[in-house]
Amino acid sequence: MRITLLGTGTSNGVPQIGCDCATCTSTDPKDKRLRCSALVENDATRILIDCGPDFRQQVLANGFKKIDAIFITHEHYDHVGGLDDLRPFSLFGDINVYAEDYCAEHLMQRIPYCFTPPEKRYPGVPAISLEHMEPHVPVKVGSIEVVPIRIMHGKLPIVGFRIGNLAYITDMKSMPDEEWNYLEDVDILIVNALHHKSHPSHQTVEDAIAFAQKVGARETYFIHMSHYVLPHEVEEKLLPPHIHFGYDGLTLNI
Repeated sequence: MRITLLGTGTSNGVPQIGCDCATCTSTDPKDKRLRCSALVENDATRILIDCGPDFRQQVLANGFKKIDAIFITHEHYDHVGGLDDLRPFSLFGDINVYAEDYCAEHLMQRIPYCFTPPEKRYPGVPAISLEHMEPHVPVKVGSIEVVPIRIMHGKLPIVGFRIGNLAYITDMKSMPDEEWNYLEDVDILIVNALHHKSHPSHQTVEDAIAFAQKVGARETYFIHMSHYVLPHEVEEKLLPPHIHFGYDGLTLNI
């Protein structure tokens, strides 16, 4: 099984429009960050974590193959703004989109035409089947099992995922104590690290380092970075061993 980081940027993406900071003007491809999303796959099954507004651009670089399911961490636009772009994948049949009830309600309010029953669908809309998920209840998709875990995005309850020896967490500020057992024996940890300045709903880089060290994964990769993180070549050298800044297109074997 492997995971490809399709996007590692925060809600504005990097470069940020109108900014001429060192990161936004960097020519290093590792400093070009689309909105956060990831593709987890093996030879039989392919699942997407979040489907943000850069989905079309991301998937063009990763091949046109069936997506067996999509797991949504939360309803913010930078994580769901690309759902309409699933239209071409309807060629393979309905796509199951898993979300918590609260998140699902918001999705149906924002883009209701994407979630109508098959007999009422407007021609050309994506064929999406909205499915319920909840923390700690495993969901089996093909040969991949996904376990949602509870994390807090400021005051908003959202989910991260445990998939085999992988843990994928984005937009976290804190995690309830009772969730720690779901991170035992993690081999690869992917977790958000916004920047160095304190933020009400996201971890800083320093918070993420402390979290990673507590989890104790073999390797940790940061995602959801803003342009206030210095260029990759500079920041990567400042991290402790076995902790790295992720970048768009990075593929890791699980």
